[in-house]
Amino acid sequence: MLELNVLLIIVIAIALIFDYVNGMHDAANAIATSISTRAINPRNAVIMAGVLNFVGAFVSEGVAKTMGSGLVSPDMVKDQRIILAALIGALVWNLITWYFGLPSSSSHALVGGLVGAGLYNAGTEGVLWGGVIKKVVVPGLVSPILGLTGGFFVMVGFMWLFRNAVPSTLSKRFRKMQWFSCGYLALTHGMNDAQKAMGIITLALVTGGVQENFD
Repeated sequence: MLELNVLLIIVIAIALIFDYVNGMHDAANAIATSISTRAINPRNAVIMAGVLNFVGAFVSEGVAKTMGSGLVSPDMVKDQRIILAALIGALVWNLITWYFGLPSSSSHALVGGLVGAGLYNAGTEGVLWGGVIKKVVVPGLVSPILGLTGGFFVMVGFMWLFRNAVPSTLSKRFRKMQWFSCGYLALTHGMNDAQKAMGIITLALVTGGVQENFD
């Protein structure tokens, strides 16, 4: 029991470290454009991003439930070392890509680590393939296409709508609007990325017998 408790504490600690590195890796993306265009000074942008990322973590719990119980079967993943292996794999990959300046997804790293560890521990039965396909594979394929087409048509619409506007006046207005756009990105980043570690910690608590379910 003592060994289990120590291992559980280690898992929780690594999950929190992963979340910290995830913020270091990804959180700046929400404010980078606004800082580079000088719409917001760096200090205010960092404060706003930090606050809204923190708030976003408490807005919903959907991502946490998916990470905790929607990708691998908790009944098949009883060994805390499996969860620890998934976290360490994702954490190391995040640090490598951060060091070399490579764009990568912390979500995919963690999902891949979790699914891989589940496969090793319990084979194909340890992975909830329906959840992986529906909540990871399909969104991963569709979201870049939606982002590309959505960004294209929004830009075309703006170019037409403001075709006769004075550039200097328009620039000032759009700089102000960047407060809202980067704030929204920071909030949704917290709603998505901050919950991943919460889901993994909950999975560790359930499989460790500390908590009965994911509610």
